Amino acid sequence: MSNPNVDVLNDVTKTLIDSQKGYEKVCEIADEDHGLRSKFLSLAAERKDLISAFQARVSEYGAEPVTSGGVGGSLHRAWADFTSLFEDDEKAALEAVDDGEDYLGDKIEKKLKNEDLDQATVDLLRRAQASARYGEKFADHLS
Repeated sequence: MSNPNVDVLNDVTKTLIDSQKGYEKVCEIADEDHGLRSKFLSLAAERKDLISAFQARVSEYGAEPVTSGGVGGSLHRAWADFTSLFEDDEKAALEAVDDGEDYLGDKIEKKLKNEDLDQATVDLLRRAQASARYGEKFADHLS
């Protein structure tokens, strides 16, 4: 029988990895004149810390943590790459960040409804959700 904490943590970790890669991608085109690159690097580093915390918790359960993102994230990044060919790169990047953060926040919200999760998992999920909502507000403010 699988552990619901491990299943949830690993599933969200995939999306966190996609999010980190997304922020790193945005850094490649962000305008440093507005300080955006450093802000996106900071958000990518925050995601890396969350990924490490999620993976450590999965390991504490004696399970194998995931180390790569999901297919959906790859498709989303490919779509963002494609749309940026036709739009202002920074605008397309901000929209992709906004969409990704909204997706992550909503995904975590659904996972928090699982009543079989222990408090440590819930705390990690809430931390990740707060980060996603902050990233979404940041992207909204800039676009």
